[in-house]
Amino acid sequence: MTNKTPDIVIVGGGNAALCAAITAAEAGARVLILEGAPKEYRGGNSRHTRNFRCMHDGPLSVLTGSYGEDEYYNDLLLVTKGNTDENLARIAIRGSQESQPWMEAHGVRFQPSLSGTLSLSRTNAFFLGGGKALVNAYYRTAAALGVEVLYDAHVSHLELDGDRITRVDFTQHGTAHSLTPRAVVVASGGFQGNIERLVAAWGPEAENFLIRGTPYNRGDVLFDLLDQGVQSIGDPTQCHAVAIDGRAPKFDGGIVTRLDCVPFSVVVNTHGQRFYNEGEDVWPKRYAIWGRLVAAQDDQVAYSIIDSKSRDLFMPSVFPPVTADTIPELAVKLGLEPDAVAATIAEFNAACQNGDFKPTELDGVATEGLDPPKTNWARPIVDPPFYGYSLRPGVTFTYLGFKVDAQAQVQGATGPVQNLWAAGETMAGSILGQGYLAGFGMTIGTVFGRIAGKEAAAYVH
Repeated sequence: MTNKTPDIVIVGGGNAALCAAITAAEAGARVLILEGAPKEYRGGNSRHTRNFRCMHDGPLSVLTGSYGEDEYYNDLLLVTKGNTDENLARIAIRGSQESQPWMEAHGVRFQPSLSGTLSLSRTNAFFLGGGKALVNAYYRTAAALGVEVLYDAHVSHLELDGDRITRVDFTQHGTAHSLTPRAVVVASGGFQGNIERLVAAWGPEAENFLIRGTPYNRGDVLFDLLDQGVQSIGDPTQCHAVAIDGRAPKFDGGIVTRLDCVPFSVVVNTHGQRFYNEGEDVWPKRYAIWGRLVAAQDDQVAYSIIDSKSRDLFMPSVFPPVTADTIPELAVKLGLEPDAVAATIAEFNAACQNGDFKPTELDGVATEGLDPPKTNWARPIVDPPFYGYSLRPGVTFTYLGFKVDAQAQVQGATGPVQNLWAAGETMAGSILGQGYLAGFGMTIGTVFGRIAGKEAAAYVH
C-alpha cells in the first residue's frame, strides 16, 4: 500500500491507463495506478493487441504511403454506419499521427506488417513483440518516472459528492483501503469479463460467448459511477466481437484465436446453410461484424469451410483446422449433416463466375444468382483436402461507457465532474457506436489516455 496520497489515481493498467500515467508524471504529478489484475496479467486487453491505426501525411516509421484524416474518418463512418461523435473521432484520428513518434520515444518499437495480417501496411503500425511488449515498455517508462503501481487492486467504489470524486475505495489481498486523490482517471475497460452483465444485456445466448480479452474487465467502476448519475454513452449490446475459433478458452484467448479465413470461405450455420456475404468488403473493415453475425445463429456457432488453394492466404488460428478429403466427410467431423453441407457447397460452386482473383483487395469475383451472394473472392471450393473451423462470438470489449468531452472529462448529471477523466474502452462508445476498425481501439486509448493525463495533471497543479 502506498505511503503518500497520490495526486492522481488511475484505475486500470492497460494502454490508456499507462499513456495517462506517463503523461501526468511527466507533468510533475504523483501518480498511482490501481491494476485489478495480478502482475503477470497486467495490461488488460492491450496485452493481446498487435497494432494501432495511424493517420500520416506520408511514410512514417514502418507505415507506407499516406493515410489522411478524411479517408480515416470515412473508413470509420463505414463500419459505424454514422453512429459516432465526429468531434471526438477526429480528435482521435488527428492525435494518432503525433502519438506514433511519442510511442517510440516512450519505448514502443514497431515492425512492418506481416503477410496475412489483414493487409494493413499503409494504415496500421505493428508493435514489435506485440501488445505485451508495448505494455512492458510503458511500465518500464512509468517506473522510471516514479509512477507507483499496485496489482490485485480491485476498485469497488468512487465516491461522487456533487461534482467531485472525493474517495477511491479498493481492496488488495482481502484488505480494504481508501484514498483521497485530487484527481482520478478511469481506464478500466468494459464489462465483458462479467458474464452476468452480458446476459442481462444480451439474453441467455450470451452464456455461449467466448471472451477473447482479459477476465479482469468486469465493469465494477463503470456501473458504480453510472449508478451515481454519471452520464452514459453507448448501447450495452454493442461491442467489439469477432468470430474466433470455437475451441478457444472461455477467457483470455487473445488475438491468436481469431479466424481470418472467412473472406476465402463458405460459412454455414448448424443447419448447413449460408447466412451472410462472406466477401462483402476487405477484411479489416468487416472482421468485427462476424462476432455478432455468429451470435445470431442457433447455439451461437457457425463453421467456415475452405479448400487447399486458400489454406495459406490468412494468418491461421492457434488451433489446426479440421481436415478431410471430401465435403461430406468434413461435415461429419464438424458435427454437421453431410448432405445439407454438400448441397450448400455445390450450390455455391455452381454460382461462382470466372474472374481475376486478388486476395488482398476487392476483386469483384462474385457469385451469380445466389442468396446471400458472395461479392468478392468467390472461388469454387473443389480442391481437396478441405478444411473447416468452428466459429463462436469472441467479445473483446463492450461499448457502454462514460460520456466525455473533448478533454476526456467525464460528464455528470448536471455538468462535468471536475476531477474525473476517462480513457480507452471505458469511453470508446462515444466514438464506436457500433462496428469496429482494426487497430482503432488502441488509437482511442493512446490519444485520450494522453489527453486525460495532461488534463488531470493540469487540474492538480
